Amino acid sequence: MTLLDGKQTSETIQEEIAREVEAIRAKGGKVPHLAAVLVGNDGGSVTYVNNKVLACERIGFGSTLIRYEDTITEEELLAKIDELNNDDMVDGFIVQLPLPKHINTERVIESIDPKKDVDGFHPTNVGRMVAGLNAYLPATPAGILQLLKRYEIDTDGKHCVVIGRSNIVGSPMSILMAKAAYPGNSTVTLCHRNTVDLPYYTRQADIIITAVGRPGLITEDMVKEGAVVIDVGTTRVPDASRKSGYRLRGDVDFDAVAPKCSYITPVPGGVGPLTIAMLMTNTLRAAKKEVYG
Repeated sequence: MTLLDGKQTSETIQEEIAREVEAIRAKGGKVPHLAAVLVGNDGGSVTYVNNKVLACERIGFGSTLIRYEDTITEEELLAKIDELNNDDMVDGFIVQLPLPKHINTERVIESIDPKKDVDGFHPTNVGRMVAGLNAYLPATPAGILQLLKRYEIDTDGKHCVVIGRSNIVGSPMSILMAKAAYPGNSTVTLCHRNTVDLPYYTRQADIIITAVGRPGLITEDMVKEGAVVIDVGTTRVPDASRKSGYRLRGDVDFDAVAPKCSYITPVPGGVGPLTIAMLMTNTLRAAKKEVYG
């Protein structure tokens, strides 16, 4: 069994980006700039956005953090997005999700200029991805592709079972794994909460990618020998032995499943660290105008 080390892979990718940014700076070019809009004080969102800002500092990007209380109106937020769309200093920006319930998330996403949509959530980028055109890919699916590629995992013709159909992970992951490309070229089954007899599908899988946030969903009897297991689920569960009072658990019963796998991601330290690295990759591509010219 080989552990898929997302932390080390993320560090390697960020080092590669840092070298490229230094080369841009040495030639007198414009350094990539990422802006992040954070609404409210959700603990997870605050930590995630702060980590993005720190990553920008490490690799030499410019960055701007824009914070609002959760009382901001939808119109005020849309006005700031319009401002960022037209700011030539900002190459890409994100609006951290989730947003307060009084704000229409779809309207916010659609208001972002696709050229600056480094989260890859705008319908234009989703459509380009589906059509096989150059696009900004959502960070988590892009990170999974990097893990598969850098560990040279064979995906050609393999049966890949994706569990979860969110627009952020499951749906784009199923599309990307079916594409005539590497990593990809797999036969894909997309499972979700209404799937009858989930173990029937997972036992057939050469590759399992699960992203539903149900700790321990995938048990040892659901996985065949030699399978590749990618666990995107990250859920806080109470743990009195920890200073924080909780620990993170994935969708996979790791201790029981890992011995059967050829490759498996840990939680934490698997897919999670790659999301920021892929956001930085998208921002660099935006600065270089690789997608839209």
